[in-house]
Amino acid sequence: MDNTNAFLTAAGDLLGSRGFTRDAAAMAPWLTDWRGRYTGDALALASPASTAETSALVKLCASHGIAIVPQGGNSGMSGGATPDDSGTAIILSLRRMDNIRSLDLPARSVTCDAGLILQKLHEAAEAEQLRFPLTLGGKGSATIGGLISTNAGGTQVLRHGAMRAQVLGLEAVMADGAIFDTLTPLKKDNRGFDLKQVLIGSEGTLGIVTGATLRLMPAIADRRVIWAGVESIHAARKLLFHCENVVGDALEGFEVIPKHCLDAVLDHLPDARSPLEGDYPWNALIELVADPASVNALPSLAEGLLETAFEAELLTDATIAANETQAEKLWLLRDSISGSERAIGPAMQHDISVPVAKMPDFIADSTPKVESRFPGTIVAAFGHLGDGNVHYHVLAPKGVMPGKWENTEGKQISAYVHDLVTRTGGSISAEHGIGQMKRDELGRLGDPVALALMRSVKDALDPQGILNPGKLVPAADHLARDVATA
Repeated sequence: MDNTNAFLTAAGDLLGSRGFTRDAAAMAPWLTDWRGRYTGDALALASPASTAETSALVKLCASHGIAIVPQGGNSGMSGGATPDDSGTAIILSLRRMDNIRSLDLPARSVTCDAGLILQKLHEAAEAEQLRFPLTLGGKGSATIGGLISTNAGGTQVLRHGAMRAQVLGLEAVMADGAIFDTLTPLKKDNRGFDLKQVLIGSEGTLGIVTGATLRLMPAIADRRVIWAGVESIHAARKLLFHCENVVGDALEGFEVIPKHCLDAVLDHLPDARSPLEGDYPWNALIELVADPASVNALPSLAEGLLETAFEAELLTDATIAANETQAEKLWLLRDSISGSERAIGPAMQHDISVPVAKMPDFIADSTPKVESRFPGTIVAAFGHLGDGNVHYHVLAPKGVMPGKWENTEGKQISAYVHDLVTRTGGSISAEHGIGQMKRDELGRLGDPVALALMRSVKDALDPQGILNPGKLVPAADHLARDVATA
């Protein structure tokens, strides 16, 4: 207790009342993940205002053996930024570190703090006729540091890659408080390991991201958003392949939405309307973009794409948004799926990937297996077909008790889905991270050699185990493969 009190006094002196609090009401919003699945307790909430303050705080934590749970926008999907219930860790919030440090227009890059909100980065880039080529539904709360720490994806991965591909340089505070600085971007650098790549996707278990240099792209001059109705997930895959062949790099996004998801959104959003007159088993949301040099050709490109797709009998019906308002309404249907499902009831939500060519077969084959094995459930698979990544949600039977179902039959469902994914050569976490939600499943299904290497890296970079304990890296007793029987 004396050690803890000494730490609290020193941390309070370091950060002041604005940067350090133990007030229960102030901490409460940050003790539960946004999905409401995980709630913990914390010794204190620390909010440093700079990398230097973060470094000094981490040194204090290391010297007193205090665990640290880094947190950005608290919008993660796997409980990776929520403390356990011991109350012995501090939450380290990066939200006060939200500055754009520099914007290099000729180099098309930006250097910013980790606490910068994604939407603010978009706005700053757009003001300079540039853009940051990653977006997602939670852009109004997600922070750059959180996106880097989870290697977030989004709807533009098809063309631009995940967050890992956007990071040119990185700044992080390591477990001993040392500052790792590679913010200056170099196109060529062969001085050993690319250590920033080790930190990207490590969910705050190896270091605390405090800043980043990110690539920017020329602003979009125009776009065409298309909603198409197709008869099967296999037809959607053929349509995607056709789009890639016909329009090439103009294809910015390709999302699939099954009828059940669209119906749920239409029931949930008061003013929502179906884009097409008929009902279709599957829908594809397609976005084409153009820069200033190719903007004049975009209308004919979109029309030609649909014309050739109809001729090849790849779709049944389609519409092109006539303006930006209509385009945003089409994307709103896609972005509202998760919220609409929550209004229906509990669901087990899986963020999975398999090889792109195998995804249609996986969805078609696994759906009846899951629904038959767990009567009353409904499988809703939607999302980034072009990336081989879908959000594979299994909705609970009607009348179940929320909270209890997820921890009983829900866990059996997730294990079964993860087994199917693993046997297809896929990943149980495509873009949302492992956190605490999938840590044990990673230990059960992951490659033993890879898991042992992860543990070795963790032990080397965080020997005290103070950085985000209990997240991502399975404990040593989980380093064994034990695939459940399907």
